[in-house]
Amino acid sequence: MKEQYSINEILNAIDDLQDLKKERKIDPIILDKTIPKKKSDIPTNTLKLIEEAEKTIRSKLRSE
Repeated sequence: MKEQYSINEILNAIDDLQDLKKERKIDPIILDKTIPKKKSDIPTNTLKLIEEAEKTIRSKLRSE
């Protein structure tokens, strides 16, 4: 029951295996990068919006 594979099939299989290994390595890295929570009553999304608004206001004041 010997199966014969072409070189292209073997190379494609190797590429697939390497892609799987890369995907597995990325997942733990993403899980380890947690955003440290600040002891603030203001949610982080709201803080980001406030910072963006401040930047916009500053840029408008400079251009005047």
